[in-house]
Parts: sequence; C-alpha cells; structure tokens
Amino acid sequence: MAISSDTRRRWAWITGLRGLLMLLAGIYAIIFPSQALVVLVLFGGALLLVDGVLGLWSLTFGGAKTGNYWFDVVRNALAIITGVLILISPFVATLLTATFLVYLVAFQSIFVGVMEIWVIVREREHYAKIWPVLLSGVAYVVFGVALLFFPMTAAWVFVILGGILAIIFAIGLFGLAWRMYQSAKGAPKA
Repeated sequence: MAISSDTRRRWAWITGLRGLLMLLAGIYAIIFPSQALVVLVLFGGALLLVDGVLGLWSLTFGGAKTGNYWFDVVRNALAIITGVLILISPFVATLLTATFLVYLVAFQSIFVGVMEIWVIVREREHYAKIWPVLLSGVAYVVFGVALLFFPMTAAWVFVILGGILAIIFAIGLFGLAWRMYQSAKGAPKA
C-alpha cells in the first residue's frame, strides 16, 4: 500500500512539532534546571497516580491480573499514595527523588571505580599499561564522592545535561522531519 504525499507531509509536520517541543524542553531545562526538576517529579507523581488508578480499575473491571490479586492491589494502592504525596508536596518530593537518584549514581560510580582499581591491580601482568585504567577507576571514585557531598548541585547538572541531550535530539528530529517532507514531494498524490 502506497503512502500518499499528504500523509507523509503530516508525518513530517508531526515529527517537526515533536522536535520543537523537545527543543523547548531542552532550553527550559538548561535555563531553569531547578524548575525543570520539579516539573519532572510532578509528571512522575501524576503518572504514578494515573497508573495506580488504572491498575485498580483494571483489577475491578478489566480482569487484568498477574496471578496474585493482593500483590496487584497493594502495588496499585502504593502507586496512588505515592503519586498523591508527590503532588501534595512537590518540593519535598523533588528533594527526596533527586537526592535518592544522585546517591544511586554516586554509589554505582564508587563501586565501579573500586572494581576497576581492584581488577587492574589484580590482573596487572596482563596489561602493558595499567595507569589509564587505574586513573579511570580513581576518577569514578572521586566523581562518586563528589556526588555524595553535593547531591542537589549534581541533580541540577544532570538536568542541564538532559536539556543538552534534548536539544541534540530535537536537531535530529528536525533533520528527520525535513527528510520526510522532502520525500513527500516525490510521493504520489492520494
């Protein structure tokens, strides 16, 4: 089935609109990282609330079950409670969520760095130069420790990096939209 040029143009415009929204979100995250972090947490809270409500609804009316009814009820009830708590107090939820995620990355970084150092020291006879890997392990550990001492600053930096990645992704979407629009010129009319 051939796709008409009008349909291809619509897809190109929709892709361009996605790119524009991604660009605006990236710029917002770079200029206002604190507010962007709060918005992300609020969206997460809203998603938890909707997921919990729809999960309970599907248990009651939809018949969707994992095989353990009470597990499904508790999971969905906890999603609703967590979503409501986030929406009631977004500032505290943002602090807790950002701190938790940064600590998670920090502990992972420290663990990876220590493992790199331990493996390279233990297996040093297999490597011609151990200092690049050793330096990498030390950098991981230092990075992880820095995250532990400055979690909110790290969260802002992560949001800014996310904004930069969103802008790069938006540029890619603009390029895709342009190629889709160009290919619509040669497509048959419907």
